[in-house]
Amino acid sequence: MVSTKFIKQLDEKFGIKFNNKELLEEAFTHSSYANEHRDAVRDYEKLEFLGDAVLELAISDYVYRHFPKLNEGELTRLRSNIVRTEGFSEFAIECGFQNEINLGKGEEKAGARHRKTLLEDVFEAFNGALFLDQGLPAVQRFLHFTVYPLIDQGEFDDSRDYKTDLQEFLQQNGPVEIEYQTISESQLPSHFVVELKINGKVQSQGEGHNKKAAEQQAAKAALEELE
Repeated sequence: MVSTKFIKQLDEKFGIKFNNKELLEEAFTHSSYANEHRDAVRDYEKLEFLGDAVLELAISDYVYRHFPKLNEGELTRLRSNIVRTEGFSEFAIECGFQNEINLGKGEEKAGARHRKTLLEDVFEAFNGALFLDQGLPAVQRFLHFTVYPLIDQGEFDDSRDYKTDLQEFLQQNGPVEIEYQTISESQLPSHFVVELKINGKVQSQGEGHNKKAAEQQAAKAALEELE
């Protein structure tokens, strides 16, 4: 069963209150649990199917509206980077989903609760359930807390390695000391602030969903200023 604490957390952190609690329960029910408990709701596989399509639509709409200068091919590549399910497991963990999954005894013993592929499935299933319960606008509001900020930070834009570009730019005339230092780190949601120093002097800061993304943002900011 989805815990009362989690239901309260959804409301407090994301403003989400499910009208149909069975949909929420279904989103967190693995097939192994449903097979062992005949009185349980069905497993999340159909919601996962729906959630996959809902996420693609919501993200397509967002990037279309927020990146008007990108052409069709660039928008397609950006969307592809975002909807790769590998990243969804991190969002699931940040939202506390791993603690609410209903698993069969065998899967529980095998450590499935922390399996990335399972967490990815649950993230999709949750968004499918939210769509059925409250429609696309509710999904988009939830993504404003989770996925959209990372899109704005450029975490899914892999077209340029700013750290490498900065290093090459700075070292054209000889060695330069470049240091990235984490000055702030928080969880739920995961957020890093990194300070970039060049020859011991603070040059810029960057923020991101993880340390790597924050460092890229700091390097990007430094390049834009120096160039």
